[in-house]
Amino acid sequence: MIRNEKEYKEAVRRLKQNKEVIQKQKKSLKSVNLNSEEINRALEPMLSFHQQLAEEVEWYERVKRKDLDTISSLDEVGRLLIALRIASGLTQKDLAKCLDVTEAQISRDERNEYHGISLERAQKIIRIFGAHVEAKIVLDRPLERKKILAAAS
Repeated sequence: MIRNEKEYKEAVRRLKQNKEVIQKQKKSLKSVNLNSEEINRALEPMLSFHQQLAEEVEWYERVKRKDLDTISSLDEVGRLLIALRIASGLTQKDLAKCLDVTEAQISRDERNEYHGISLERAQKIIRIFGAHVEAKIVLDRPLERKKILAAAS
């Protein structure tokens, strides 16, 4: 995940470099008479990595424009907290000062996407950004005691 401008610039540079390498590799594979299917299979890992990096760059650019995602699971709260910091223009150092913790702590938390963060700490971070949470529980299936107990077994 891209968490700052330095990482963003590096990712954009790598994206451009990867694109050039993919084109050269594709040309090289064509020169040894591989068909399109064989070329795609050979390039699949490289193309997959390139696509993932492109998605990260696109996410960071959206967040910088303050276009934040709606989350559908509490597992995604950490990524949203990172997005709030990026969208606000705060550095990890700035956020650490606001929370009265070390920059290293914020860096660790973000590297782990705030895994295991307490609700109180998440709420404190959200308040720093002048934001609030709206939650809605959507039932994927009817609430039936027997089925719930069976699924938990």
